Amino acid sequence: MYKDHLTEFYINGAWVKPEGHHLLEVINPATEEAVGEIALGAQADVDKAVAAAKTAFETYSLTSRDERVALFEKILASYQAHYAELAEAIMTEMGAPKQWAELAQAGSGMAHFGTMLEILKTYEFEETKGTTQIIKEPIGVCGFITPWNWPINQIACKVAPALAAGCTMVLKPSEIAPFSGLVCAEIMHDAGVPAGVFNMVNGDGPTVGRALSSHPDIDMVSFTGSTRAGSDVAAQAAASVKRVAQELGGKSANILLDDVDFSKVVARDVGQVMSNTGQSCNAPTRMLVPHAKMDEVAGVAKATAEAIKTGDPLEEGTRLGPVVSEAQWNKIQGLIQKGIDEGATLVTGGPGRPEGLNKGYYVKPTVFANVTNDMTIAREEIFGPVLSILGYEDEDNAVAIANDTDFGLSGYVSSSDTERAKAVARRLRTGMVHINGSGGDFNAPFGGYKQSGNGREWGVYGLEEFLEAKSVMGFNAAAE
Repeated sequence: MYKDHLTEFYINGAWVKPEGHHLLEVINPATEEAVGEIALGAQADVDKAVAAAKTAFETYSLTSRDERVALFEKILASYQAHYAELAEAIMTEMGAPKQWAELAQAGSGMAHFGTMLEILKTYEFEETKGTTQIIKEPIGVCGFITPWNWPINQIACKVAPALAAGCTMVLKPSEIAPFSGLVCAEIMHDAGVPAGVFNMVNGDGPTVGRALSSHPDIDMVSFTGSTRAGSDVAAQAAASVKRVAQELGGKSANILLDDVDFSKVVARDVGQVMSNTGQSCNAPTRMLVPHAKMDEVAGVAKATAEAIKTGDPLEEGTRLGPVVSEAQWNKIQGLIQKGIDEGATLVTGGPGRPEGLNKGYYVKPTVFANVTNDMTIAREEIFGPVLSILGYEDEDNAVAIANDTDFGLSGYVSSSDTERAKAVARRLRTGMVHINGSGGDFNAPFGGYKQSGNGREWGVYGLEEFLEAKSVMGFNAAAE
């Protein structure tokens, strides 16, 4: 059980005690009570983990496709054996409702490993170009810094492709939601991942995060989190010119064209914003609608939001749990108040906890209408169950508003004319676009433009982030 290892790190195939003595309480956001203490790592812990990964790379990087396929099959079996424990950990550490933790959160990690296994079976690591052989080799030792909002998902979409590529790694999970990382280490250990290939050190960003980002023996760092923290990771990595992959913030626009059934589409998309308690970087938090439809849309959004059950993650039917921490709750409350102060129309929700919930970091499902794109709630990532509805004049104006943002992670377009929706999708400056409510695709690249980051995760695109292309000239030249 992960609870047996709260104050340990996983280094070189074993659970070990930290070099220091600093501890941090982990708070259950539904109860505001401590549910354990984790150890916080130091530079010395990172050094040990990186040294183990560097040594392991010498042999793991040379393993065959068949050996890695067999390892993935063991990892999937181990994941399944730990599935219930993982879902419970996610529910405890971040307040995800029980069904959501089981199906969406824990399920996403399983999907990434399964998808990568199928890619690994057929991926061409070598190709011939005339007399030159192009060999795609593992980049080396990787440092992973992962967030709290989709904890095992973000771990898996880094660990799985790195393992498939032949890389070794050191993981730093979020210190706010660290239990998923501990369960992941159990999964790797029980699957028989060779010692040193996967290592895990808990800690905070300024200490362990920076130690990984700046470490001279780390060849690549992959970070998911805020744009501000991502900038710091890139700065720390610059001295050693290591590869940096970043999946950062978002403020995704959702364009509802004038030919949709607003009663159906608005209800669907409000539910999408509120899923995961609004704590998804790609959530469609800016809903763009024709000015003439503003009142109708606001009415549908109000009814939909008010029907969402908010409360105890363990209760049957709960769709909206707490946000992850007091700091996050305070940030969201401040932005909701900012929306009111700047003149947006508060349709439902607003400041404070939902009625009857006096404990826990619960936020009212909140909808603002008549938002303009210069308002704070239209520009900053709120990362909570808050929707901003903006009006537009025509299709060109909608695209201009959608692209008028520092971010470019995802976009959404709905129309009864699919060809029209496709044309609008091509104009959005985002790494992803969802047409007519389409869901995610584990084989498609996940990542963004502008301050939403660089690089791509998921599927074959995620695998190739961990590969270096080597050109061997004369490899296929005829013998003289």
